[in-house]
Amino acid sequence: MKKKSKEKQLASNDVVELRLYVAGQTPRALAALSNLNKICAEYSEEKYHLEVIDLVKNPALAREHQILAIPTLVRSLPVPIRKIIGDFSDTERVVVGLDIATSKGKSRAAKA
Repeated sequence: MKKKSKEKQLASNDVVELRLYVAGQTPRALAALSNLNKICAEYSEEKYHLEVIDLVKNPALAREHQILAIPTLVRSLPVPIRKIIGDFSDTERVVVGLDIATSKGKSRAAKA
């Protein structure tokens, strides 16, 4: 049984954990979600888990999670934590900001 738990740990290490903070179903929030899904599908070699958090439904989370602007994307795994604000229309900025691998065989984005 220990072997299965190690396999689960290895599998979970390959997952990119993303949280998208929005405030309702605004055009900007919908554009951010659409752009983010396209970027992850095209550029990420890793599996990703995306959680959308609507701050209209739970505004206390903005303060608790230190969200100052919306939409905000937070990559919590792998560490370090990264945050990107905007509608994610600048694909290159998002790919570099998230430090995700490309499906075109390139290595992870170079760190500045």
